[in-house]
Amino acid sequence: MTNLVSINRALLSVSDKTGLVELARALDARGVELLSTGGTAAMIRDAGLKVLDVAEVTGYPEMMDGRIKTLHPLVHGGLLALRDNEDHLAAMEEHGIWPIDLLVVNLYPFETTVAKGADYETCVENIDIGGPAMIRAAAKNHGFVTTVVDPEDYDVLIGELERHDGATCAKYRRKLAQIAFARTAAYDAAVSNWMAGAVGVDTPRRRAVAGKLAQSLRYGENPHQAAAFYKDGDTRPGVGTAVQHQGKELSYNNINDTDAAFELVAEFDPAEGPVCAIIKHANPCGVARGKTMLEAYRAAFQTDQVSPFGGIIALNQTLDAETAQEIARIFTEVVIAPDVTDEAKAVFAAKKNLRLLTTGGLPDPRAPGKTWRRVSGGYLVQDRDYGRVDADDLKVVTKRAPTEAELADLMFAWRVAKHVKSNAIVYVKDGATVGVGAGQMSRVDSTRIAAQKARDMAQALGLDTVPTKGSVVASDAFFPFSDGLITAAEAGATAVIQPGGSMRDDEVIKAADEAGLAMVFTGMRHFRH
Repeated sequence: MTNLVSINRALLSVSDKTGLVELARALDARGVELLSTGGTAAMIRDAGLKVLDVAEVTGYPEMMDGRIKTLHPLVHGGLLALRDNEDHLAAMEEHGIWPIDLLVVNLYPFETTVAKGADYETCVENIDIGGPAMIRAAAKNHGFVTTVVDPEDYDVLIGELERHDGATCAKYRRKLAQIAFARTAAYDAAVSNWMAGAVGVDTPRRRAVAGKLAQSLRYGENPHQAAAFYKDGDTRPGVGTAVQHQGKELSYNNINDTDAAFELVAEFDPAEGPVCAIIKHANPCGVARGKTMLEAYRAAFQTDQVSPFGGIIALNQTLDAETAQEIARIFTEVVIAPDVTDEAKAVFAAKKNLRLLTTGGLPDPRAPGKTWRRVSGGYLVQDRDYGRVDADDLKVVTKRAPTEAELADLMFAWRVAKHVKSNAIVYVKDGATVGVGAGQMSRVDSTRIAAQKARDMAQALGLDTVPTKGSVVASDAFFPFSDGLITAAEAGATAVIQPGGSMRDDEVIKAADEAGLAMVFTGMRHFRH
């Protein structure tokens, strides 16, 4: 591979015109001949620069509404020809093919078009054909051709030309070639995944994963693991679209836990009142509803006053100054909310390490989507758990039906349990968690641990009554035996919500009746591994 290759001729054809004129001027100042198409050529020409239309080179006008303009041997020959191959040079001479040393192309805004909810025909028309073809040709021939696909790389290109007196080095061209192939791969992934949904194919034969680097992280879950955060263009409000107002960069664990926290509070409509969730290691330490956000935070904190240290706090409404002052009393890694008042910002300003994020809204917990998990040899892909059970969907299976107050707490507990690692048990009383058992191998162990944490908290606070007395309990999956339910009853729970569906449902229902519990089945489980 030749190291330094001078840039004498450049082809510019871009959808995103950001920085185009500045780049064209820099190239023109170095005597680079500019070729271009359509609107790109017009913009360069309007800037007072000389530019040659590709149609003048090929002898063919743009046709078929712009579908045909660069798909021509005189273009692709100029990009693909090996400049150290005598046969290639002879073919160029014979057919009048001009070498193209620099290709600057970015693609039709397909992803943006889909995100705006355009109809099928409009999306199809925004699938770029000529652009990816040129990018792949130029990137393949990176021994001789420099390929730029992102406006953010224009300044770096100009700097490279300055360093090498109008040339680019081999290492730089290789790096750009990788970026170019990654761009076309991501573009094709976006098209194929959109089309799978558009034609109703849930499990396409091939499925691609693509994203754009948002942040290189210091490390992953542990310091010896390299990590990075990639965004896929999803506009769903959350950690990926949030504005960070202060604090250090988010870490791998921060991002993971903040996502878990915000998805949890999104289960609760802000029109129905403030809800606060405190998360540690992707599991809730406490979740509560209140008349004010301060009241909700205090009730959530009351569940477990030890675990929230260094945790994540998510709110379903605007963060106010009073709540910020209360949160600031302990060390918190991240606070995320739809919005924040200026007074609350001022409170947190003294907490330099606290990351404050706002999202402008809540994600829709009922919206469909996909989740991905890497396993050895492949990926597991599934629908996001957007299942929702409302009170009208519940089936009372015991002699006693839940009271109105119990039903409200049961629905609250059920929505929280959806976001607790399995096996999940959640005790709730008066719109606040009072015990959470997560991630145990046995459901009865989760039931015991949640009750024990409630007892520990009562002792620490000097309470006369254990918080689980008079509570309700949610189980993310059915009780396979009656022992877990009996343990919950012994802890003081008076009502139970669970999916049902066990071969021993009759045994569990009988135990509930004997204990005087009300129990409802949802018919839907919420495993979270």
